[in-house]
Amino acid sequence: MQMPVIVKILLGNKKAAFGLAIVVTFVLMALFAPLIASHDPTKRVARPHQEPSAEYVMGTTRMGRDIWSQFVHGGRVSLLVGFGAGLLVCVLAVSIGITAGYFGGVIDEALTFLMNVVLVIPNLPLLLVLASFIGEASPWVIALIIGLTSWAYGARVIRAQTLALREKEFVIAAEVLGEPAWRIILVEILPNLISIIGVSFIGSIIYAIVTEATLEFLGLGDPLVVSWGIMLYNAQTASALLVGAWWEVLFPCLAIATLGAGLALLNFAIDEIANPQLRSHKGLTRWKRLAAPLPEEKTA
Repeated sequence: MQMPVIVKILLGNKKAAFGLAIVVTFVLMALFAPLIASHDPTKRVARPHQEPSAEYVMGTTRMGRDIWSQFVHGGRVSLLVGFGAGLLVCVLAVSIGITAGYFGGVIDEALTFLMNVVLVIPNLPLLLVLASFIGEASPWVIALIIGLTSWAYGARVIRAQTLALREKEFVIAAEVLGEPAWRIILVEILPNLISIIGVSFIGSIIYAIVTEATLEFLGLGDPLVVSWGIMLYNAQTASALLVGAWWEVLFPCLAIATLGAGLALLNFAIDEIANPQLRSHKGLTRWKRLAAPLPEEKTA
């Protein structure tokens, strides 16, 4: 069985391969969390603030809970919020951006006005207000809030690209042939937006994971849910750093940073694959050649 073309392209790029390995590792860790974590993440299993050891590889919390179990189970929640919010952002951005760009007229004006309104409102303060109004928001509520407030920038980019594609010969030919609008959008326009949609989707996942952790760290999440943000919130309330329990803060921060780096590498790789000039570094090569010292002339 042959490997899919997209997988071949990604594995052929070093950044994409490394980033994909990081993301797949976290996904597998979350899927098999009950198998690789022997303790219940919400139950006391050892002494409080026990340092990392062979038995408890990441130590324990102030409540005597195993940090490794919280680490792997918390990855489930953080990944679900990230991918859920990213998918919602992507669906809204693509739907609104393509509709505004292709149909134009009053529809474009109305949707562009809506994009501008959402862009003008500061995103993080709005999230803080909404989360504070709701109270102890569950991860799904946080994902929904992030998705409904973060689509505007992606929609503007997709709208601009759709406006350019609408004037292409293949789109005009399809319209002359009498193809319905939905088929032109799905068959002619959407495939040419895959790279932009991919970048928008991955960027939205990174933003959602970091934002969820931020809201939970500030105490706006559900403290009964195990996630990386709640781990940081519990470490803060327990004054972990003040008592020397650095491992309570290190491991959730390391998880967020590592997963974010893996997704960022995938994002950069998609840019390089979609834009050959970035992949070849022609401009940089030219400047290196101009900056290189001239070879000495051979003496007779």
